[in-house]
Amino acid sequence: MPSYTVTVATGSQWFAGTDDYVYLSLEGTAGCSERHLLDKPFYNDFERGAVDSYDVTVEEDLGEIQLIKIEKRKYWYHDDWYLKYITVKTPLGDYLEFPCYRWITDEKEIVLRDGRAKLPRDDKTQILKQHRRKELEDRQKMYRWKEWHPGFPLSIDAHSHSELPRDIQFDNEKGVDFILNYSKAMENLYINRFMHMFQSSWSDFADFEKIFVRISNTISEYVMQHWKEDFMFGYQFLNGCNPVLIKKCTEIPQKLPVTTAMVECSLERNLTLEEEVKQGNIFIVDYELLDGVDANKTDPCTIQYLAAPICLLYKNLENKILPIAIQLGQKPGPGNPIFLPSDATYDWLLAKIWVRSSDFHVHQTVTHLLRTHLVSEVFSIAMFRQLPAVHPLFKLLVPHMRFTIAINTKAREQLICECGLFDKANATGGGGHVQMVQKAMKELTYSSLCFPEEIKAKGMDSQKDIPYYYYRDDGIKVWEAIKSFAEDVIGIYYESDEVVCEDVELQAFVKDIYVYGMRGVKASGFPKMIKTREKLAEYLTVVIFTTSAQHAAVNFGQYDWCSWIPNAPPTMRCPPPTEKGTVTIEQIVESLPDRGRSCWHLGAVWALSQFQDNELFLGMYPDEHFIEKPVKEAMAKFRKSLDEIVSAITERNKNKKLPYYYLSPDRIPNSVAV
Repeated sequence: MPSYTVTVATGSQWFAGTDDYVYLSLEGTAGCSERHLLDKPFYNDFERGAVDSYDVTVEEDLGEIQLIKIEKRKYWYHDDWYLKYITVKTPLGDYLEFPCYRWITDEKEIVLRDGRAKLPRDDKTQILKQHRRKELEDRQKMYRWKEWHPGFPLSIDAHSHSELPRDIQFDNEKGVDFILNYSKAMENLYINRFMHMFQSSWSDFADFEKIFVRISNTISEYVMQHWKEDFMFGYQFLNGCNPVLIKKCTEIPQKLPVTTAMVECSLERNLTLEEEVKQGNIFIVDYELLDGVDANKTDPCTIQYLAAPICLLYKNLENKILPIAIQLGQKPGPGNPIFLPSDATYDWLLAKIWVRSSDFHVHQTVTHLLRTHLVSEVFSIAMFRQLPAVHPLFKLLVPHMRFTIAINTKAREQLICECGLFDKANATGGGGHVQMVQKAMKELTYSSLCFPEEIKAKGMDSQKDIPYYYYRDDGIKVWEAIKSFAEDVIGIYYESDEVVCEDVELQAFVKDIYVYGMRGVKASGFPKMIKTREKLAEYLTVVIFTTSAQHAAVNFGQYDWCSWIPNAPPTMRCPPPTEKGTVTIEQIVESLPDRGRSCWHLGAVWALSQFQDNELFLGMYPDEHFIEKPVKEAMAKFRKSLDEIVSAITERNKNKKLPYYYLSPDRIPNSVAV
């Protein structure tokens, strides 16, 4: 009688093994096997990290094996089991691989197809078509869209992490408990003695060092030493943790009535301000989004303030970007002066601090939360709802969706919810952050997520004109590497544009993102369908780049740039100055966050800047969803490209006081997971 050798691999996560009854049956083109008992209690099979083999004997040859059914039946208590994959050696000596990489929970059964990626058009038999359809029907019941706030991208329909499908939960929920992590961070930083000292001001700038962890030769230490300098202020717009706002100024806006006479002592080329603008030497950052946003009122003992500044910057003869004018409100007038480098030292310093605080708010809520976390969750939900596990694009994208829905659900549960941790230290807590996302959704367009396009739209694309914009340089290299990888995979499975158009699952995925993620807003520019292989490559690059590189660029530098509180104040406790010549050092310190808020802020930026345990970085694909040789070759080529980028960045950073490494592929996690 024919015999099949079945090998079963269990995951290595904690509690991945099972002591339940496990049954297997094979389904082939010529028939089905009986249900075989593989494991029962106390057999010690299917332990964590184990690979177990079994002989399954059948009465007649089953033909080509199409499906494997795995059933788990409870022995004593519910015992979840993480199944990595199954391999089958046929009587003819052929090996078949059946990837799973899923949890089997309760008394469930799962049906696996072999690991060859297939488009809908490739399935010819009714049994495979039915399996494909049933998988998506089941997923669409589990992954439901829900509106968290009006105007937001839709998110997962789950109130807590424990309500999520087991496959997308964290392996260890404690590891991503924000309250626990922030408290632990404050303990590790030896600042927990200050964490309850709300309303207690610091004495002076040096007093902030009591909570500052001095780590020699690091960016954070350099920031602490140089934060008052105009060079450091300007540099952060290019290579800090929010390097996405600066753009070339093509015309001085009417709402910023700055003149040549005001700034001529900052201009080095003997040109008027208008001539400097024409030559491309003037840049602008406008925080108009913050205008009208309500400041945090959750603590009646501390009035908190927001501003919506406009900052004008100048490229000097050394190609350094320096601030030359700051207006702290959007409407010009006597109570809204334009602050200049030639003003009194503390006037100018406080104006810069207000810009840094505003930058922090836009960074956290728009650049980070909306444009990486929430957008990536949209991609994740649409993928699970519309792409079955056998689809090549599911196999391509699933590593880049790891834990994204889980981290966002946890954030809605503890961090950005009403009375959440975000309210403790941030001036945009208590609802301001919600208003900001709602306003920023109007600016969230498909083209703004296309990295080279967005850089060009801001007039920041010339390496010759702006030579020290490492975020741009490294980002374009990583974008091109991802795009080349996407093109290689597309070339394997889509032989023509017509095949792209005919892929109903791909089109449903794209439509879900447009309708539910972008709320069907035509002005977003998100496509409703994809018609060409070229457009598909760009679309997949947007998805992978956003979930990996873009998030890394704006997340993992938070401790470096925001741990010195005066450089990134999460709140201001005095209103913006309305006249010049009155600011004192005491007024600045009173404006900055109190001891308690400073500690919560420091704990937050420390916790958010840490990689996950067992982090998987860009190009690392330990779960073998793809089994075909051409795709594995494409992956190897991708990794080689990434290694070359790492080498180039490492070489450039040698001996730099301010190295830029956030877009080095060996520091870019595959997905948004923190």
